[in-house]
Amino acid sequence: MCFAPDATPPPLPSGKSPLTGSDITVASTDGTKVPAYHVIPEEPNGRGVVVLPDIRGLYPFYKNLAGSFAAEGFEAIVLDYFARSDAPAERGPDFDPWPYVKATEVEQVQADINAAKSQLQASDVYAVGFCFGGGHAFALAAAALGFSGVVGFYGRPYSENPFYPSAIELTDRMSCPVLGLFGGGDNSIPADIVEQFDRELTDSKVPHDLHTYPGAPHSFFDRSAPEWEEACADAWRRTLDFLRA
Repeated sequence: MCFAPDATPPPLPSGKSPLTGSDITVASTDGTKVPAYHVIPEEPNGRGVVVLPDIRGLYPFYKNLAGSFAAEGFEAIVLDYFARSDAPAERGPDFDPWPYVKATEVEQVQADINAAKSQLQASDVYAVGFCFGGGHAFALAAAALGFSGVVGFYGRPYSENPFYPSAIELTDRMSCPVLGLFGGGDNSIPADIVEQFDRELTDSKVPHDLHTYPGAPHSFFDRSAPEWEEACADAWRRTLDFLRA
């Protein structure tokens, strides 16, 4: 599990407050109605963000995060992964996401992401993912879906699981810049895997920046973790600079 059900994203460097959006559904390629949350900025900057949540799927942390992106001028949408299941809408501390995560398929998740992307009016669209969503964000750079760039917060670059993409094996197909933000204390993503990902991206001539915060745990990007306040502020800065470049 990544963030606690009551977690909130770190404050924006600008001090702006998140905007409020709307619960919607988007139609995927197979006709499934995928739950999503859409936030329209008051002062659009012409760019959009598809937020890819962690293994719990769509819950308040990511709605809040989408609102934060909108406060900075980005049209934002966040989607759920479990539209084809009986996963409960309310996902508290007792919710076990793994049966639902293991039932997902990479190609179908990418189709759902593309359906969410199609809802945005922005001309340049980026993917920003966390944990499970971070791994998917990295893989989207190779999916030929027209993303202008991808950001992965503590997304695992390598996996042998069929439900999780292995981006480290896809670098020769990547066609957009990659930003990766990792915690040095995250035992689920060993440093040597990040280093190998960096080498593969370099060898494939993919523009990229992989940054590791020493000692930071998995899911350090959380307002309730004051000891990682500086890392959170830096991660926000790197992400916003990347999206605006």
